[in-house]
Parts: sequence; structure tokens; C-alpha cells
Amino acid sequence: MWRQRWAHTLCANGQFSFSYRPSYNVSPAAYMPVVRREDGSGGEGFVLHCMKWGLIPSFTKQTEKPDHFRMFNARSESIGEKASFRRLVPNNRCLVAVEGFYEWKKDGTKKQPYYIHFKDERPLVFAALYDSWKNSEGEVLYTFTIVTTCSSSSLQWLHDRMPVILGNEGSTDAWLNGSLSKLDSVLKPYGDPDLVWNPVTLAMGKTSFNGPECIKEIQLKSEEKNSISKFFTKKRTENQQETARTNLLENVKDEPGNQEDTEDPTDSKGNNGSKPDVSSLLNKEAEKCGIKREYEESAADLKSMIDSTDKSEASHAKKKANLKSAGDNQPTLLSYFGKS
Repeated sequence: MWRQRWAHTLCANGQFSFSYRPSYNVSPAAYMPVVRREDGSGGEGFVLHCMKWGLIPSFTKQTEKPDHFRMFNARSESIGEKASFRRLVPNNRCLVAVEGFYEWKKDGTKKQPYYIHFKDERPLVFAALYDSWKNSEGEVLYTFTIVTTCSSSSLQWLHDRMPVILGNEGSTDAWLNGSLSKLDSVLKPYGDPDLVWNPVTLAMGKTSFNGPECIKEIQLKSEEKNSISKFFTKKRTENQQETARTNLLENVKDEPGNQEDTEDPTDSKGNNGSKPDVSSLLNKEAEKCGIKREYEESAADLKSMIDSTDKSEASHAKKKANLKSAGDNQPTLLSYFGKS
């Protein structure tokens, strides 16, 4: 509704450009409707302005051929540093409304596009910056760039970046009219669960491919589905493994006895001081975390290490006892090397 209301007002005022054509597959250098503050309105009025996607800074040489693929995105972390964006932040902030956007999932040499959109199909509003440039013929071209941020936790499996989505009226007002000190509060990943996605056809990678088929959900092969589900379970499994290891180290205490004693000491309650059964401890901890099978090999290796240590300690103690009983005439390493 808000898009129709703005469009009607601007058409009545003669401000709307008819260069824009709705599309299911928009790429840089294409025209898109952009909402910006009206010049001289003091932030009170807004205009819907048709601009080209892909920023051409105003200081670009008039004879230079514009490259819209060079700056179609602007990282939110650096818009206050780079000259192309820094000067635009105070007064040239704008909004770009779309029904959804595409992102590609890379899996080795393979790529799979996904369509990201709101579950209720309401428009997504992106934070953006715009500029104007005059070419050698005196024509003024308005262009914009979409501001991006790091991906939300729910989209990290797909890509490490995403557009800054302004999900409510407060965030859109803050971006258009807010002070510079308040911008950090809106330049963050959108992580609400109403943002959904679905795999789409590879054909949408061609700019010439357009129409409803671009966003139609397709069925992925089972192996591709598994690779996605593995991402969501990977961190949980890693945490479970780390917890099991920590518990194991706390329970299995390696306390070697006195090397000069040939028998295991006993505690005050009459229990022998032998080490706990490593296999049983591993199994208990693995069962708690639901990953028993993954620890069977680790249990065998750790038990082997402890048994080897016990044998080494017993052998060392026995040799030491034999050295003492043989008397002072028994040759030692020091005396052996002394003779030579």
C-alpha cells in the first residue's frame, strides 16, 4: 500500500520517471525506483526517483564510461571511511524496495541460487546511498548502491554478506532522517524468522531470463539437501564433542603412584588406587551427548595410551628397584662412559 501511495503522489507531481520496468531478474545498470528525501524539504518530504543500480560517484571524469558493476554494493563497515560513500552518508541516504533478492550457494565448483523473501510477501526495504554524475554531454545520471552487512546466523550457510534490511517503520525513518549517531543501530543483520528462502532455477543466472519462473521453488537433489542440513548440525555436534572431551578430562585423572613402590597404594577406605575404566567413562559421556559412535575410536586410543603409560611406569619402577638391590658395584651409565 505504501508503495502505491507514494507512486500516486509522485506521478501527480510529475516526479516519477517511466524508465523503470518491473522485473523478476534485476542486475546492476538496471533502473529501479528509489525513495529519497526531497531536496530543500528539510526531511519533511520524499520523492520516488528512478535511478540506475550501481553507483557512479559525482567526481568521476565526464569522459569516463560508467561502470555500474564496480560499486553496486557498499559495506556498512566502511561507508564512513571510503571517499565514494563517506560524503553521501549525511544527506544522500535512500531506500530501495524489492520483493526479494537472490544469493548463490557455492559448493566447490557448483553453484545453486536461492530466492530470499518475507514469508508474508511484503516488500523488503534496503538501506542505500545515491549520487548524481554529469557526463560529457551534460546529462545528469542518478545512481545508487545497496548497503550490505554480515549475514545473520540463519543465512551464514548461504553467504557471508546480506543487504541491510530495514524491517520496520522505525528503522526506515532512522535511515532516512535519523542523526548519524543513530545509524549503527540499523546497520545490522536482519535475523527475524519471517525471512525465508527457497532454491530456484540456475537459469536465473542469465540476465535475459525473466518472469515468474525466476522465483519458482525447485526440488534439490538429496545430496544437496544433506549438505545444507549438515551445516546447521555441525556447530551443535562440535559443541557436544567439546563438552564430552571436557567431562572426560575432568573424570579421568592420571595420578601415577610412587615409582619406588611395587604395589598399588590403597586409600583410607580400602579401595585400590587403580585408574577408572576409561571405556565406561567414554561411553557414559558419549551417551549424554548422543554421539557414542564417534567416540569409540577415541576411547580405544586413549585407553591404549593410559595402559602404555602404566606399563612404562611399572617397568621404570622395577628397573630402579633392581639397581638398588645389585649394590654399589653395579655399572651405571655414568661409570660406563667414564671408562671410555
